[in-house]
Amino acid sequence: MRFTDTKAIELLSPARNLECGIAAIDHGADAVYIGAQRYGARAAAGNSVGDIATLCRYAHQFGARVYVTVNTILYDDELEAVCRLVWELYEAGVDALIVQDTALLEMDLPPIALHASTQMDNRSARKVAWLHALGFRQAVLARELSIGEIAEIHCAVPEMALEAFCHGALCVSYSGCCYASQYCFSRSANRGECAQFCRLPFSLIDGAGRTLVRDRHLLSLRDMNRGQWLEQMMDAGVSSFKIEGRLKDVAYVKNVTAWYRRCLDDILCRRPEFVRSSIGRENLRFTPDPERSFSRGFTEYFLHGRQQAMSQPETPKSRGPLVGVVKEVRGDVIIVSGTASFHNGDGLCFLNEEGRLQGFRVNRAEGNHIHPARMPAVTRGVRLWRSRDQEWEQLMAGTTAQRRIRVEWTLEEADGGFCLAVTREDGASVMRYFEALHQAARSDQSQVIGEVLGRLGDTIYESAGVGIHFTEPWFVPRSQLAEWRRQLIDALSAEPVRRPCMQGALSAVPVRQTAILPGPSAADDPSGFIPAHLSYRFNVSNCLARRFYEQQGAERIDPAMELDGEAFLHEDARVMTCRFCLKYERGWCPRHQAPGVVPPEPYFLVAPDGRRYRLSFDCRNCEMTVLAPDASPCSGSPNSWRG
Repeated sequence: MRFTDTKAIELLSPARNLECGIAAIDHGADAVYIGAQRYGARAAAGNSVGDIATLCRYAHQFGARVYVTVNTILYDDELEAVCRLVWELYEAGVDALIVQDTALLEMDLPPIALHASTQMDNRSARKVAWLHALGFRQAVLARELSIGEIAEIHCAVPEMALEAFCHGALCVSYSGCCYASQYCFSRSANRGECAQFCRLPFSLIDGAGRTLVRDRHLLSLRDMNRGQWLEQMMDAGVSSFKIEGRLKDVAYVKNVTAWYRRCLDDILCRRPEFVRSSIGRENLRFTPDPERSFSRGFTEYFLHGRQQAMSQPETPKSRGPLVGVVKEVRGDVIIVSGTASFHNGDGLCFLNEEGRLQGFRVNRAEGNHIHPARMPAVTRGVRLWRSRDQEWEQLMAGTTAQRRIRVEWTLEEADGGFCLAVTREDGASVMRYFEALHQAARSDQSQVIGEVLGRLGDTIYESAGVGIHFTEPWFVPRSQLAEWRRQLIDALSAEPVRRPCMQGALSAVPVRQTAILPGPSAADDPSGFIPAHLSYRFNVSNCLARRFYEQQGAERIDPAMELDGEAFLHEDARVMTCRFCLKYERGWCPRHQAPGVVPPEPYFLVAPDGRRYRLSFDCRNCEMTVLAPDASPCSGSPNSWRG
C-alpha cells in the first residue's frame, strides 16, 4: 500500500453495541464510534469498557479505529468519574474521544486524541482554527455546511482532519444549540436525552391568528443521503465520512456501511491520490441498498445550498421504498400494480385521506394480490410504501459479509532448509528460516504448496498468491508446510497494521493553553473569538469549563440552560437555532424567492400541548430561531400567553 503523497479517507460507522461495531468493521468501516456507559450523546446507547476493549482488538486487526463518544456537557460531581473513564478507555485501546465539554481540556488525561463533536457547533473556519490550536485532532463539522463552506474551512486549517456526516437522521437545529427537550420535558439534548421535539406535529399560525397548517410535522427533516456527492466532499477537504445512527439496529449498520463502502471504493479506484485508511476487503452476500433501511426520505441538505423539500411533514416515521399503487380492492384483497414482489409478514403503509401515514401488515401474499391481516381503508390509486421487508430482514439477520486481508507468500530454498515469508497488504512482512532436508520431488509441487499455504481457515487472511523459488522441485511434507504457515500467520498477526497518517495526527494531545488564532479574515469578528460575555448558549455546566473559558478571555459566564431554569425567561431564549427555514420551505422567502401573497408575521408554531413558539427570522444570516413561549411577545404583554 502506497502512503506517500496520498490522503487517507475514512468511513466512520455507528455502533449501538459490540455486535453493531463488529458488523460495521466486517462490512467496510474504517472506524467505528460507540458510546461508553455514560456521558455519550445517546443515553440509550451505552457500553461497558470491556465490550469496547473487545471491539478495539477486533478493529485493530484491520487497522480500523475505535472512537468513543464522551460528548455530553458535564456537571461538577461527574468530572472525577469522567477522568477515570477516559483513562480506562485509553488503556482499553480506544483511538480517540469525541467530546463536547471543554472541561476535558483542563483534566489530567492520557495521551489520547480528542475529536471536536458536532455538538460544539463547528461551522466556521475560525472555530475550527481555534479547536486546532487547542490540540484537537479532528473536527466533526456541522451538518448544515455547503461544499464551498467546507472547502473554506479546509483551506484555512489544512492541518485539521475534517469529519462530515454523509447519511442518517438530521436535527433541525444546529447541534449543541437545541434546548427544546430541556424546556418541554426537562431532558437535555446536550446530556444525551433528546426527546425528539422536532418530530412532533405542529400547527402554523400567522400574525392575524389564522391557522395556515394544522397538525403537520413541520420541523421533521428528511434523512441525509450524500452518496452521490462523496467525491466532491473529498475534494473540498473531508477526510472522514460519518454515518449517523448510534440507536439503529445491526441490519441498518450492515446495509448502510456496505453501501458507502462501495461508493467510496469506486472513487478510490479512480483517484490514486486518495487511499483507504484501513486494510482488508469485504465479501458481501447481499446487494446493499439504502432505500431498504430506515429513512424518512432523503435529502442532500445544504450541501449545494438552500433547497425546498428538506422536511417530511406527513410523518416522522420511516416509510421505506415505494412498491406500487393500488390497482383494485376486491373484498379483502388488495391488488397492486407494479413490479415489486411481496411476502407474508411485510409491513406496508400509505397516506390516508387526511394525509397521515397509516400502516398494515401483509398476512398472505400471492403475487400482486395482498391479503392484509386487517383491511385498511385504501382505494384505487393510493400509493404503497414498504415499511418492513420480511425477506430482507431475514437475510440481514444472518451472516452477510466477511472481511479478509490479503497476504502473499514467498518460499525459497536455503542452505540446510527453506525460508518462508508472508507479506500483508499494508507492507508488513514476516520471514522465518526452517531447517529441513531437501528431498527431490517426483513432480512439480507448486500447486500443492499453494493449496496448503492458502488454507487460512477462520483467520482474517486470504492468500493472494505464492511465489516459489527453487532450483529444482523439492518435496515439502504438507504437515510441515501447515505448521510453518501457522507460525508465520501468528507472527504476522502480532505486527501492528501500517496505516496511512490521518490529517491532524501530530496534534493528538491537548495543549491546555490559550489558543492563539491566525489573523481573522474579512468575514470573521476582529474583536476575538471568545467574547467577554458567554451566554447560556456556550453550555458551561462545570467549574473546569468555566476555568477554561476564563483562560480564553471570558469575563462573564452565564451557566448552561440545564443549570439555570430562569434562562427561558430571557428576552432571546432560543429553543432552537436553525439554518432550515419554514418561510423558504413554504415559498415565502423575500431574499431567495419571488413569493406572491405572504401571510403576515409573526408566525407561531403551536405544539400538541397548546404552547405557542414564536418564529424569528434573521434573513441576513439565513437563520430561523424558535423562541420559548415565555420569551415570545404576543399582543402587548410578553408573558400574556404563557404556556
